[in-house]
Amino acid sequence: MTSKKSRATFSENVNHMVDRAFKALGTDPGIANAIKSCDAVLQVQFPVTIKNKIEVFTGWRATHSSHRLPAKGGIRYAPIVNQDEIEALAALMTYKCAIVDVPFGGSKGGLLINPRDYSREEMQLITRRFTRELVRKGFLSPATNVPAPDVGTGEREMAWIMDTYKQLRPEDIDYQGCVTGKPVQHGGIQGRTEATGRGVVYALREFFRHPADVKAANIKGGLGDMRIVIQGLGNVGYHTAKLLSEEDNAKIIAIIERDGVLINDDGLNIDHVRQYMDENDGNVHGFPDATYSEEGLKALELNCDILIPAALESQITASNSENIKAKLVCEAANGPVTFEADKILNKRGVMILPDAYVNAGGVTVSYFEWIRNLSHIRFGRLERRYDEMRGRHVISAIESMTGNDVPAWLEAEIVRGADELDLVRSGLDDTMRLAYQQISEAKESNKKIKDFRTAAYVVAVSKISRSYLDIGVY
Repeated sequence: MTSKKSRATFSENVNHMVDRAFKALGTDPGIANAIKSCDAVLQVQFPVTIKNKIEVFTGWRATHSSHRLPAKGGIRYAPIVNQDEIEALAALMTYKCAIVDVPFGGSKGGLLINPRDYSREEMQLITRRFTRELVRKGFLSPATNVPAPDVGTGEREMAWIMDTYKQLRPEDIDYQGCVTGKPVQHGGIQGRTEATGRGVVYALREFFRHPADVKAANIKGGLGDMRIVIQGLGNVGYHTAKLLSEEDNAKIIAIIERDGVLINDDGLNIDHVRQYMDENDGNVHGFPDATYSEEGLKALELNCDILIPAALESQITASNSENIKAKLVCEAANGPVTFEADKILNKRGVMILPDAYVNAGGVTVSYFEWIRNLSHIRFGRLERRYDEMRGRHVISAIESMTGNDVPAWLEAEIVRGADELDLVRSGLDDTMRLAYQQISEAKESNKKIKDFRTAAYVVAVSKISRSYLDIGVY
Protein backbone atom coordinates (compact mmCIF):
# COMPACT_ATOMS: atom_id res chain seq x y z
CA MET A 1 0.00 0.00 0.00
CA THR A 2 1.49 3.34 -1.04
CA SER A 3 1.22 6.31 1.26
CA LYS A 4 0.26 9.73 -0.01
CA LYS A 5 3.23 12.12 -0.19
CA SER A 6 3.13 14.58 2.67
CA ARG A 7 2.93 18.31 1.98
CA ALA A 8 6.26 20.06 1.43
CA THR A 9 7.69 21.85 4.46
CA PHE A 10 8.13 25.62 4.53
CA SER A 11 11.89 25.38 3.93
CA GLU A 12 11.32 22.96 1.04
CA ASN A 13 8.88 25.43 -0.51
CA VAL A 14 11.45 28.21 -0.30
CA ASN A 15 14.17 26.02 -1.82
CA HIS A 16 11.91 24.84 -4.65
CA MET A 17 11.13 28.44 -5.52
CA VAL A 18 14.73 29.62 -5.47
CA ASP A 19 15.76 26.58 -7.55
CA ARG A 20 13.89 28.15 -10.48
CA ALA A 21 16.22 31.14 -10.27
CA PHE A 22 19.29 28.90 -10.24
CA LYS A 23 17.93 27.10 -13.31
CA ALA A 24 17.28 30.38 -15.12
CA LEU A 25 20.84 31.51 -14.38
CA GLY A 26 22.43 28.13 -15.14
CA THR A 27 24.08 28.14 -11.72
CA ASP A 28 26.43 25.29 -10.85
CA PRO A 29 24.58 22.85 -8.50
CA GLY A 30 27.36 23.01 -5.93
CA ILE A 31 27.19 26.80 -5.77
CA ALA A 32 23.40 26.63 -5.55
CA ASN A 33 23.59 24.21 -2.61
CA ALA A 34 26.16 26.43 -0.89
CA ILE A 35 23.84 29.43 -1.15
CA LYS A 36 20.76 27.49 0.00
CA SER A 37 22.39 25.83 3.01
CA CYS A 38 21.80 27.22 6.50
CA ASP A 39 25.06 28.20 8.22
CA ALA A 40 24.05 27.50 11.80
CA VAL A 41 21.01 26.74 13.94
CA LEU A 42 20.85 27.18 17.70
CA GLN A 43 18.19 25.44 19.77
CA VAL A 44 17.91 26.35 23.43
CA GLN A 45 15.78 25.08 26.27
CA PHE A 46 15.65 27.06 29.47
CA PRO A 47 13.62 27.07 32.69
CA VAL A 48 11.65 30.03 34.06
CA THR A 49 9.64 30.09 37.27
CA ILE A 50 6.06 31.08 36.44
CA LYS A 51 3.46 31.26 39.25
CA ASN A 52 5.72 29.22 41.54
CA LYS A 53 6.09 26.48 38.93
CA ILE A 54 9.09 25.82 36.70
CA GLU A 55 8.29 25.86 32.99
CA VAL A 56 10.78 24.90 30.29
CA PHE A 57 10.71 26.91 27.05
CA THR A 58 12.20 26.03 23.67
CA GLY A 59 13.61 28.61 21.30
CA TRP A 60 15.64 28.79 18.09
CA ARG A 61 17.91 31.20 16.25
CA ALA A 62 19.04 30.32 12.72
CA THR A 63 21.74 32.08 10.73
CA HIS A 64 21.22 31.24 7.09
CA SER A 65 24.04 33.34 5.68
CA SER A 66 26.83 35.44 7.13
CA HIS A 67 28.30 36.54 3.79
CA ARG A 68 27.51 39.99 5.11
CA LEU A 69 27.31 41.00 8.73
CA PRO A 70 25.36 41.33 10.83
CA ALA A 71 22.85 38.61 10.02
CA LYS A 72 19.38 40.13 10.35
CA GLY A 73 15.93 38.80 11.08
CA GLY A 74 13.01 38.96 13.48
CA ILE A 75 12.10 36.93 16.52
CA ARG A 76 8.59 35.51 16.60
CA TYR A 77 6.65 34.23 19.61
CA ALA A 78 3.99 31.72 18.61
CA PRO A 79 2.63 28.32 19.68
CA ILE A 80 3.38 26.83 16.24
CA VAL A 81 7.05 27.85 15.92
CA ASN A 82 9.41 25.07 14.86
CA GLN A 83 12.94 24.72 13.53
CA ASP A 84 11.97 24.21 9.89
CA GLU A 85 9.94 27.43 9.93
CA ILE A 86 12.84 29.37 11.46
CA GLU A 87 15.31 28.05 8.90
CA ALA A 88 12.94 28.90 6.04
CA LEU A 89 12.40 32.44 7.34
CA ALA A 90 16.16 32.91 7.79
CA ALA A 91 16.68 31.92 4.15
CA LEU A 92 14.00 34.36 3.04
CA MET A 93 15.80 37.10 4.97
CA THR A 94 19.03 36.41 3.08
CA TYR A 95 17.30 36.76 -0.28
CA LYS A 96 15.19 39.69 0.90
CA CYS A 97 18.19 41.73 2.01
CA ALA A 98 19.94 41.07 -1.29
CA ILE A 99 16.91 42.10 -3.34
CA VAL A 100 16.64 45.52 -1.67
CA ASP A 101 20.42 46.06 -1.36
CA VAL A 102 20.51 45.96 2.43
CA PRO A 103 24.01 44.72 3.40
CA PHE A 104 22.91 42.06 5.89
CA GLY A 105 22.96 38.30 5.99
CA GLY A 106 19.80 36.39 6.84
CA SER A 107 18.73 35.17 10.26
CA LYS A 108 15.54 34.38 12.18
CA GLY A 109 14.52 33.44 15.70
CA GLY A 110 11.53 31.99 17.41
CA LEU A 111 10.19 30.99 20.80
CA LEU A 112 7.58 28.27 21.21
CA ILE A 113 5.06 30.14 23.33
CA ASN A 114 1.59 31.64 23.26
CA PRO A 115 2.06 35.20 24.58
CA ARG A 116 -1.66 35.39 25.44
CA ASP A 117 -1.10 32.83 28.22
CA TYR A 118 1.29 35.04 30.19
CA SER A 119 1.24 38.43 31.91
CA ARG A 120 3.49 41.33 30.95
CA GLU A 121 5.79 40.60 33.89
CA GLU A 122 6.03 36.93 32.97
CA MET A 123 6.77 37.74 29.34
CA GLN A 124 9.56 40.02 30.46
CA LEU A 125 11.14 37.25 32.56
CA ILE A 126 10.91 34.80 29.67
CA THR A 127 12.27 37.27 27.09
CA ARG A 128 15.23 38.29 29.25
CA ARG A 129 16.08 34.63 29.91
CA PHE A 130 15.88 33.83 26.19
CA THR A 131 18.11 36.83 25.46
CA ARG A 132 20.79 35.60 27.85
CA GLU A 133 20.87 32.28 26.02
CA LEU A 134 21.28 33.99 22.64
CA VAL A 135 24.00 36.40 23.84
CA ARG A 136 26.08 33.78 25.66
CA LYS A 137 26.02 31.46 22.66
CA GLY A 138 27.03 34.20 20.20
CA PHE A 139 23.70 34.61 18.41
CA LEU A 140 22.98 38.24 19.36
CA SER A 141 25.15 41.34 19.03
CA PRO A 142 25.26 44.58 17.01
CA ALA A 143 28.13 43.18 14.94
CA THR A 144 27.00 39.64 14.15
CA ASN A 145 23.27 39.00 14.69
CA VAL A 146 20.53 41.59 15.10
CA PRO A 147 16.89 40.60 15.80
CA ALA A 148 13.75 42.65 15.17
CA PRO A 149 10.03 42.28 15.93
CA ASP A 150 7.97 39.61 14.22
CA VAL A 151 4.74 37.73 14.91
CA GLY A 152 3.98 37.95 18.63
CA THR A 153 6.71 40.48 19.44
CA GLY A 154 7.05 44.26 19.22
CA GLU A 155 8.80 47.32 20.63
CA ARG A 156 8.30 46.07 24.18
CA GLU A 157 10.21 42.83 23.66
CA MET A 158 12.97 44.58 21.71
CA ALA A 159 13.48 47.02 24.60
CA TRP A 160 13.82 44.11 27.04
CA ILE A 161 16.29 42.36 24.76
CA MET A 162 18.39 45.51 24.35
CA ASP A 163 18.49 46.19 28.08
CA THR A 164 19.49 42.61 28.85
CA TYR A 165 22.27 42.75 26.26
CA LYS A 166 23.49 46.03 27.76
CA GLN A 167 23.70 44.41 31.20
CA LEU A 168 25.67 41.45 29.81
CA ARG A 169 27.95 43.58 27.59
CA PRO A 170 28.31 46.92 29.43
CA GLU A 171 31.48 47.79 27.51
CA ASP A 172 29.72 47.77 24.12
CA ILE A 173 28.92 51.41 23.32
CA ASP A 174 26.89 50.25 20.30
CA TYR A 175 24.54 48.19 22.48
CA GLN A 176 21.45 49.92 21.05
CA GLY A 177 22.24 48.33 17.70
CA CYS A 178 21.81 44.79 19.05
CA VAL A 179 18.12 44.91 18.03
CA THR A 180 15.93 47.05 15.80
CA GLY A 181 12.27 47.93 16.13
CA LYS A 182 12.86 49.47 19.55
CA PRO A 183 10.85 52.33 21.08
CA VAL A 184 12.01 55.66 19.64
CA GLN A 185 13.00 56.91 23.09
CA HIS A 186 15.37 53.94 23.45
CA GLY A 187 17.22 54.22 20.17
CA GLY A 188 14.44 53.27 17.77
CA ILE A 189 13.66 55.20 14.62
CA GLN A 190 10.50 56.97 13.54
CA GLY A 191 8.58 55.04 10.92
CA ARG A 192 9.80 51.55 11.89
CA THR A 193 6.49 50.31 13.30
CA GLU A 194 4.65 50.98 10.04
CA ALA A 195 7.62 50.16 7.79
CA THR A 196 6.61 46.74 6.49
CA GLY A 197 3.05 47.82 5.73
CA ARG A 198 4.19 51.06 4.11
CA GLY A 199 6.70 49.07 2.06
CA VAL A 200 3.83 46.89 0.77
CA VAL A 201 2.01 50.04 -0.35
CA TYR A 202 5.13 51.46 -2.02
CA ALA A 203 5.55 48.14 -3.87
CA LEU A 204 1.98 48.34 -5.16
CA ARG A 205 2.39 51.96 -6.18
CA GLU A 206 5.50 51.07 -8.19
CA PHE A 207 3.65 48.17 -9.81
CA PHE A 208 0.97 50.61 -11.02
CA ARG A 209 3.70 52.85 -12.48
CA HIS A 210 4.44 50.04 -14.96
CA PRO A 211 1.48 49.92 -17.39
CA ALA A 212 2.77 46.78 -19.11
CA ASP A 213 2.77 44.86 -15.83
CA VAL A 214 -0.71 46.13 -14.95
CA LYS A 215 -1.96 45.06 -18.35
CA ALA A 216 -0.31 41.64 -18.00
CA ALA A 217 -2.24 41.15 -14.74
CA ASN A 218 -5.51 41.94 -16.58
CA ILE A 219 -6.10 44.87 -14.25
CA LYS A 220 -7.94 47.96 -15.42
CA GLY A 221 -7.62 51.28 -13.62
CA GLY A 222 -5.27 52.64 -11.00
CA LEU A 223 -4.59 51.67 -7.40
CA GLY A 224 -7.47 53.87 -6.23
CA ASP A 225 -9.90 51.80 -8.30
CA MET A 226 -8.94 48.50 -6.71
CA ARG A 227 -11.15 46.23 -4.59
CA ILE A 228 -8.84 44.59 -2.07
CA VAL A 229 -9.07 41.65 0.32
CA ILE A 230 -6.58 41.55 3.20
CA GLN A 231 -5.86 38.54 5.38
CA GLY A 232 -4.57 39.55 8.80
CA LEU A 233 -4.98 42.92 10.52
CA GLY A 234 -1.86 42.69 12.62
CA ASN A 235 0.91 45.25 12.36
CA VAL A 236 1.61 44.68 8.65
CA GLY A 237 -1.97 44.22 7.53
CA TYR A 238 -3.26 47.17 9.51
CA HIS A 239 -0.79 49.71 8.16
CA THR A 240 -1.13 48.34 4.63
CA ALA A 241 -4.93 48.55 4.73
CA LYS A 242 -4.96 51.97 6.40
CA LEU A 243 -2.58 53.55 3.88
CA LEU A 244 -4.29 51.99 0.86
CA SER A 245 -7.72 53.17 1.96
CA GLU A 246 -6.77 56.63 3.27
CA GLU A 247 -3.96 57.71 0.93
CA ASP A 248 -4.76 55.78 -2.25
CA ASN A 249 -8.58 55.64 -1.92
CA ALA A 250 -8.66 51.89 -2.58
CA LYS A 251 -11.55 49.87 -1.14
CA ILE A 252 -10.75 47.22 1.46
CA ILE A 253 -13.81 45.05 0.86
CA ALA A 254 -12.86 42.21 3.22
CA ILE A 255 -10.66 41.62 6.25
CA ILE A 256 -9.88 38.02 7.18
CA GLU A 257 -8.96 37.30 10.79
CA ARG A 258 -8.50 34.19 12.92
CA ASP A 259 -12.19 33.99 13.93
CA GLY A 260 -13.68 34.78 10.51
CA VAL A 261 -14.07 37.46 7.87
CA LEU A 262 -15.71 40.88 7.60
CA ILE A 263 -17.13 41.84 4.19
CA ASN A 264 -18.38 45.21 2.99
CA ASP A 265 -18.48 45.92 -0.75
CA ASP A 266 -18.50 49.66 -0.05
CA GLY A 267 -15.22 49.41 1.84
CA LEU A 268 -14.37 48.89 5.51
CA ASN A 269 -13.19 51.61 7.90
CA ILE A 270 -9.84 50.17 8.98
CA ASP A 271 -9.48 52.16 12.20
CA HIS A 272 -12.99 51.18 13.30
CA VAL A 273 -12.23 47.50 12.70
CA ARG A 274 -8.91 47.74 14.52
CA GLN A 275 -10.51 49.49 17.50
CA TYR A 276 -13.24 46.85 17.66
CA MET A 277 -10.61 44.09 17.62
CA ASP A 278 -8.65 45.77 20.42
CA GLU A 279 -11.80 45.87 22.53
CA ASN A 280 -12.80 42.26 21.76
CA ASP A 281 -9.66 40.18 22.34
CA GLY A 282 -8.59 40.37 18.69
CA ASN A 283 -11.87 39.04 17.29
CA VAL A 284 -13.95 40.55 14.47
CA HIS A 285 -17.21 38.68 15.13
CA GLY A 286 -19.95 41.18 15.98
CA PHE A 287 -18.45 44.18 14.17
CA PRO A 288 -21.55 46.22 13.18
CA ASP A 289 -20.67 47.71 9.80
CA ALA A 290 -20.01 44.55 7.79
CA THR A 291 -21.27 41.08 6.96
CA TYR A 292 -19.55 38.43 9.07
CA SER A 293 -18.74 34.84 8.17
CA GLU A 294 -16.74 32.32 10.17
CA GLU A 295 -15.38 30.90 6.87
CA GLY A 296 -12.17 32.95 7.02
CA LEU A 297 -9.97 30.84 4.75
CA LYS A 298 -12.79 30.54 2.22
CA ALA A 299 -12.77 34.32 1.93
CA LEU A 300 -9.38 34.13 0.20
CA GLU A 301 -11.47 33.07 -2.80
CA LEU A 302 -13.59 36.24 -2.85
CA ASN A 303 -13.95 38.13 -6.11
CA CYS A 304 -11.51 41.05 -5.89
CA ASP A 305 -8.73 42.80 -7.81
CA ILE A 306 -5.93 42.39 -5.26
CA LEU A 307 -5.50 39.78 -2.54
CA ILE A 308 -3.01 40.66 0.21
CA PRO A 309 -2.21 37.73 2.54
CA ALA A 310 -0.61 39.43 5.56
CA ALA A 311 -0.86 36.68 8.17
CA LEU A 312 1.14 33.43 8.24
CA GLU A 313 2.72 31.04 5.75
CA SER A 314 0.97 28.39 3.63
CA GLN A 315 -2.43 30.05 3.39
CA ILE A 316 -2.83 29.57 -0.36
CA THR A 317 -2.14 25.93 -1.20
CA ALA A 318 -2.81 23.41 -3.95
CA SER A 319 -6.25 22.82 -2.42
CA ASN A 320 -7.58 26.39 -2.83
CA SER A 321 -5.35 28.02 -5.48
CA GLU A 322 -7.68 26.98 -8.33
CA ASN A 323 -10.42 29.06 -6.69
CA ILE A 324 -8.46 32.27 -6.15
CA LYS A 325 -10.25 35.01 -8.12
CA ALA A 326 -7.88 37.92 -7.47
CA LYS A 327 -5.94 39.19 -10.47
CA LEU A 328 -2.93 40.09 -8.31
CA VAL A 329 -1.67 38.41 -5.14
CA CYS A 330 0.60 40.71 -3.14
CA GLU A 331 2.45 38.71 -0.48
CA ALA A 332 2.72 40.87 2.62
CA ALA A 333 3.32 37.80 4.84
CA ASN A 334 6.26 35.42 4.59
CA GLY A 335 5.52 32.35 2.49
CA PRO A 336 1.71 32.66 2.24
CA VAL A 337 1.70 30.81 -1.10
CA THR A 338 3.14 27.29 -1.27
CA PHE A 339 5.29 26.13 -4.17
CA GLU A 340 2.53 23.97 -5.65
CA ALA A 341 0.02 26.81 -5.35
CA ASP A 342 2.50 29.18 -6.94
CA LYS A 343 2.74 26.92 -10.00
CA ILE A 344 -1.03 26.71 -10.27
CA LEU A 345 -1.56 30.46 -9.94
CA ASN A 346 1.12 31.20 -12.53
CA LYS A 347 -0.45 28.72 -14.93
CA ARG A 348 -3.83 30.41 -14.44
CA GLY A 349 -2.34 33.84 -15.15
CA VAL A 350 -2.70 35.19 -11.61
CA MET A 351 0.19 37.58 -11.04
CA ILE A 352 2.14 37.35 -7.77
CA LEU A 353 4.32 40.03 -6.21
CA PRO A 354 6.59 37.90 -4.00
CA ASP A 355 7.15 38.16 -0.26
CA ALA A 356 10.94 38.42 -0.57
CA TYR A 357 10.38 41.81 -2.21
CA VAL A 358 6.98 43.03 -1.02
CA ASN A 359 7.55 42.83 2.75
CA ALA A 360 11.16 44.05 2.71
CA GLY A 361 10.14 47.43 4.14
CA GLY A 362 10.72 46.22 7.68
CA VAL A 363 14.33 45.17 7.19
CA THR A 364 15.00 48.29 5.11
CA VAL A 365 13.98 50.63 7.92
CA SER A 366 15.68 48.33 10.43
CA TYR A 367 18.85 48.98 8.43
CA PHE A 368 18.29 52.71 8.82
CA GLU A 369 17.78 52.24 12.57
CA TRP A 370 20.93 50.13 12.91
CA ILE A 371 22.98 52.80 11.07
CA ARG A 372 21.48 55.43 13.37
CA ASN A 373 22.48 53.42 16.45
CA LEU A 374 26.06 52.90 15.27
CA SER A 375 26.49 56.54 14.21
CA HIS A 376 24.95 57.79 17.49
CA ILE A 377 23.09 60.62 15.75
CA ARG A 378 19.54 60.97 14.50
CA PHE A 379 18.93 61.54 10.80
CA GLY A 380 18.36 65.18 9.86
CA ARG A 381 20.11 66.68 12.87
CA LEU A 382 22.97 68.17 10.84
CA GLU A 383 21.15 69.42 7.76
CA ARG A 384 17.54 70.24 8.65
CA ARG A 385 17.99 73.90 9.68
CA TYR A 386 20.46 74.45 6.84
CA ASP A 387 17.79 73.23 4.41
CA GLU A 388 15.29 75.61 6.01
CA MET A 389 17.69 78.52 5.55
CA ARG A 390 18.22 77.66 1.88
CA GLY A 391 14.45 77.45 1.46
CA ARG A 392 14.06 80.97 2.84
CA HIS A 393 16.69 82.22 0.38
CA VAL A 394 14.69 80.65 -2.45
CA ILE A 395 11.50 82.36 -1.20
CA SER A 396 13.31 85.72 -1.01
CA ALA A 397 14.67 85.30 -4.54
CA ILE A 398 11.22 84.45 -5.96
CA GLU A 399 9.57 87.41 -4.23
CA SER A 400 12.28 89.90 -5.25
CA MET A 401 12.12 88.81 -8.90
CA THR A 402 8.33 88.66 -9.19
CA GLY A 403 7.33 91.43 -6.82
CA ASN A 404 4.67 89.12 -5.39
CA ASP A 405 4.44 87.33 -2.09
CA VAL A 406 4.70 83.54 -2.16
CA PRO A 407 1.49 81.99 -0.75
CA ALA A 408 1.86 80.99 2.89
CA TRP A 409 1.14 77.28 2.24
CA LEU A 410 3.79 77.12 -0.49
CA GLU A 411 6.31 79.02 1.62
CA ALA A 412 5.82 76.55 4.46
CA GLU A 413 6.48 73.61 2.13
CA ILE A 414 9.59 75.13 0.56
CA VAL A 415 11.08 76.29 3.85
CA ARG A 416 10.45 73.12 5.86
CA GLY A 417 13.55 70.99 6.27
CA ALA A 418 13.21 67.20 6.22
CA ASP A 419 12.98 65.54 9.64
CA GLU A 420 13.86 61.94 10.47
CA LEU A 421 10.47 60.53 9.49
CA ASP A 422 10.59 62.30 6.12
CA LEU A 423 14.02 60.84 5.42
CA VAL A 424 13.03 57.34 6.52
CA ARG A 425 9.97 57.33 4.27
CA SER A 426 11.98 58.78 1.40
CA GLY A 427 14.64 56.09 1.80
CA LEU A 428 12.03 53.34 2.00
CA ASP A 429 10.18 54.58 -1.08
CA ASP A 430 13.41 54.82 -3.06
CA THR A 431 14.45 51.32 -1.98
CA MET A 432 11.15 49.71 -2.98
CA ARG A 433 11.09 51.53 -6.32
CA LEU A 434 14.65 50.60 -7.29
CA ALA A 435 14.18 46.98 -6.22
CA TYR A 436 11.04 46.64 -8.34
CA GLN A 437 12.85 48.12 -11.31
CA GLN A 438 15.71 45.63 -10.91
CA ILE A 439 13.24 42.74 -10.68
CA SER A 440 11.34 43.97 -13.72
CA GLU A 441 14.58 44.36 -15.69
CA ALA A 442 15.66 40.82 -14.76
CA LYS A 443 12.29 39.48 -15.89
CA GLU A 444 12.47 41.27 -19.22
CA SER A 445 16.10 40.42 -19.96
CA ASN A 446 15.88 36.63 -19.46
CA LYS A 447 13.27 34.76 -21.50
CA LYS A 448 13.48 31.82 -19.08
CA ILE A 449 11.93 33.98 -16.37
CA LYS A 450 8.14 34.02 -16.53
CA ASP A 451 7.14 35.44 -13.14
CA PHE A 452 8.12 38.08 -10.61
CA ARG A 453 9.11 35.60 -7.91
CA THR A 454 11.73 33.93 -10.07
CA ALA A 455 12.94 37.34 -11.22
CA ALA A 456 13.29 38.51 -7.60
CA TYR A 457 15.29 35.41 -6.67
CA VAL A 458 17.46 35.86 -9.76
CA VAL A 459 18.29 39.36 -8.54
CA ALA A 460 19.05 38.00 -5.06
CA VAL A 461 21.20 34.99 -5.95
CA SER A 462 23.13 36.98 -8.56
CA LYS A 463 24.20 39.44 -5.86
CA ILE A 464 24.91 36.72 -3.30
CA SER A 465 26.93 34.66 -5.80
CA ARG A 466 28.99 37.70 -6.71
CA SER A 467 29.63 38.40 -3.02
CA TYR A 468 30.72 34.81 -2.38
CA LEU A 469 33.01 34.80 -5.42
CA ASP A 470 34.58 38.13 -4.47
CA ILE A 471 35.61 36.85 -1.04
CA GLY A 472 36.60 33.41 -2.27
CA VAL A 473 33.99 31.32 -0.47
CA TYR A 474 33.99 28.94 -3.47
